[in-house]
Amino acid sequence: MNLGLFFDIIISRSPIEFSIFIMVTKIIKSRGPGKRVAVLVDKKKIITAEEPYKPLLVSLKKRTARNVYGRITTRFRANPYHRRLYRLIDFSRLDKKGIPAKVETIEYDPNRTALIMLVCYQDGERRYHLAPEGIKVGDEIICAEEGEMKIGNRLPLKNITPGTEIFEIELMPGSGGKLIRSAGSFGILMGIEGNYALIKMPSGEIRKIHKECYATVGRVSNSAHRLQRLGKAGRNVWQGRRPRVRGSAMTPRDHPYGGGEGKAPRGTRKPKDKWGNVTGGRKTRNPRKPYQKLIIQRRK
Repeated sequence: MNLGLFFDIIISRSPIEFSIFIMVTKIIKSRGPGKRVAVLVDKKKIITAEEPYKPLLVSLKKRTARNVYGRITTRFRANPYHRRLYRLIDFSRLDKKGIPAKVETIEYDPNRTALIMLVCYQDGERRYHLAPEGIKVGDEIICAEEGEMKIGNRLPLKNITPGTEIFEIELMPGSGGKLIRSAGSFGILMGIEGNYALIKMPSGEIRKIHKECYATVGRVSNSAHRLQRLGKAGRNVWQGRRPRVRGSAMTPRDHPYGGGEGKAPRGTRKPKDKWGNVTGGRKTRNPRKPYQKLIIQRRK
């Protein structure tokens, strides 16, 4: 790794982020332009199991971005380079309410940015859950109405102390965790107002969610994910992301910005997408949807 990149990370990151960078990232030795700037999360320092739990695996067919005729219908996406098995993850835990579970392993999941944990309940059943930051093998977690305010425990919003970091939040009571599930993300419970809890989302949006909805205490694991530098385009291709082409590099029939000699100007007053829809500042949310009244403050 070149010294310029190292000092750039020291200057641009906070002390907490830099300590995380040192602990869980690995720096690729310089063997060429693609690896010289690569910074990746060293998952071997975090995960405790090499093989997943087979009864909770499902094989998925590769159908990414193509229709039944094999034609690309979604741009810039493809099947991942490596074969993946889907891990069946329980985002709800409501049928295990009141039953404590012990964390057995912390594992890598190729289908998401966060890490997952395999837990064993007292009745002998094993399940996968999203792993919170700071959880360790041997820790005990529970989903309960009046549970302890501890990392990994799942409680209704009405019983969580205001100011607590939470993730995996339900949108409707009993629907399972839908919000805040990506690596390193968390929301903050700001308070209870009537039948609703006020939650500050990672985007900065403040919205109401019914106080009977459940959420997990803590923040999502693998917070060092945002510090990664892939180093080369090929690593994006392995993950199923095809090259993204600029509209100005296309022909007039393929994009409103296309055509012209050399680097021609845009040729349209308002920015548009491939299909001619106005974008770049236009609000896309439907103002007549019922959830609009639950948003107290818009994201920035």
